[in-house]
Amino acid sequence: MNADQFKGKWMQFKGELKKQYGKFTDDDLKQIEGNHDKFVGKVQERYGDKKDELLKWADQWHQKSQPDATKGKTY
Repeated sequence: MNADQFKGKWMQFKGELKKQYGKFTDDDLKQIEGNHDKFVGKVQERYGDKKDELLKWADQWHQKSQPDATKGKTY
């Protein structure tokens, strides 16, 4: 998922993120506010040993959230 896609889906994504990975606080989410680099930093901080797993989950979530017509396309 690239930074623009991440920002565009942020409102939907953050609810699922908190459900799936409960170590993220409301403060964390406010600090991230759709910024992909900040998200990756917080992932490292909160889930260092599971960073790759969480980022893979985020990419899969993004793929599932796309309409069928745009799945798999890169722009």
